Amino acid sequence: MAVDSSHIKSIPSTFIEKASERGDRIAMRHKEYGLWQEISWKEYHQQSCYLTHALMDLGVESGDFVGIIGENCPEWLYMDMGIQMAGARTVGIYTTSAWPQVQYILNHSQCKVLFAENEEQVDKWLHMKGGLSHLEYVIYWDKKGLERMNDDQLLFYDDVIASGKKSYESNPDRHLSRVENVKPDDIALLVYTSGTTGKPKGAMLSARNILWVGTSLMRYDNIVSSNDETMSFLPLCHIFERMFSVYLPLMVGNTINFAEGPDTIAQNIREIRPTIGYAVPRVWEKFQSSIMIKMGDAPWTNRWVFKKALEIGTSYTNKILDHKKPGIGLRFMRFLAYWSVLYPLKYMMGMNRMKGALSGAAPISPKVMRFYHTLGITMVEGYGMTETSAIITISTFNDYKLGYVGKPLVDAEVKLTEDGEIMTRHPGVISGYYKYPEATTRALQDGWLHTGDVGEFDEEGYLKIVDRKKDLIITAGGKNIAPQKIENMLKVSSYINDAIIIGDKRK
Repeated sequence: MAVDSSHIKSIPSTFIEKASERGDRIAMRHKEYGLWQEISWKEYHQQSCYLTHALMDLGVESGDFVGIIGENCPEWLYMDMGIQMAGARTVGIYTTSAWPQVQYILNHSQCKVLFAENEEQVDKWLHMKGGLSHLEYVIYWDKKGLERMNDDQLLFYDDVIASGKKSYESNPDRHLSRVENVKPDDIALLVYTSGTTGKPKGAMLSARNILWVGTSLMRYDNIVSSNDETMSFLPLCHIFERMFSVYLPLMVGNTINFAEGPDTIAQNIREIRPTIGYAVPRVWEKFQSSIMIKMGDAPWTNRWVFKKALEIGTSYTNKILDHKKPGIGLRFMRFLAYWSVLYPLKYMMGMNRMKGALSGAAPISPKVMRFYHTLGITMVEGYGMTETSAIITISTFNDYKLGYVGKPLVDAEVKLTEDGEIMTRHPGVISGYYKYPEATTRALQDGWLHTGDVGEFDEEGYLKIVDRKKDLIITAGGKNIAPQKIENMLKVSSYINDAIIIGDKRK
């Protein structure tokens, strides 16, 4: 059955509706002073409304752009929803961006307000302050090191919230006319993609793009349910994290848990024990490498037991993945290996409740995926881009094939050009790049998006990504070599952090 996009509402309308339905149910958790604090959907909505009114008082109009640069936290979500309920559009910016990159994005999108997390991000604004003609205010929410800053453009988040709260309490319906005027096909957010050459391009994503993909994902069993717990730690300005930490939970109602920071991800996963894991390949590779390194340093008896358990588990897993029935002896040995070694290891990692794990945003080695399957975690792979609202193809926890990125999303059309380039067309595909018609024309032709990736389908309809089209190496004999496969094989080693294959005489 086709996914009907005609009933999709705007993001702020959807947010108000869902928050009202869910009330005191837990929307998210974050850690404060060493303790996990719960935030209900009611509070999520309330805080977002305070920000909406504050932004309106600061002069933000419908159609304006507002930037956010900061690590994952509840405030990020309040800002995103608060901005959109004011009729404005959100522009997420990587915290690692240098100030000239931030300046380009702010000027290109003509952001009127910038939310900047801390002293580090405010310092970037100070470098470019004179070159931002449209930016009127900068709002920071971590005041460490900024207590003595005195600038009329610089505002403290808590003060802004307090002001917005007063405005909201005096006229709680003031923003609703703005919300009603936001249409599903209006730009909801700009996501800047760096590409490999030239300036970043601002992909224009609408509510119809984003929520259509969310609706499509909800049609698959076991991907995510309202009872699931997930951990948010990838950059929220990336569409992959935004989809799984903001917009899919908006539609489904699952609980988001914010990691304290990049250095505490492993610890926070052990504390929360999420039921679904999603991350980029590098994260999954690091988890695997850390285990192998720890076991390599263990006493020889522990190393031997681990090695044997892993061998038994791998043999069993290979049979299952090859759709073969393991013999009774192997099943018994795997039972012993799993409950005596593999499950305790999974518990130690905080992944014992994980019914499945999703890897996306970049290719992952099948060997890494087999490792997690051996631990009893069903790891699958998906494929998508910013320009497709994160998803083109999807694997589910009961329909997957290692080395492949799944089958096309419900109602998504996917085809290959003569040279193998993947093209796709579905309601989640962007309308274009902001103020960049030339790039839009190159990428979109008759509604078909040229992904720049080379792929191939198998006889069952699973898609395999070969490599980026521009990265293929053509040998003197005319053979096409995909460096990605070799790179992934190298990165499986716990001693290799990253790898790149470059063709002879190529720069």
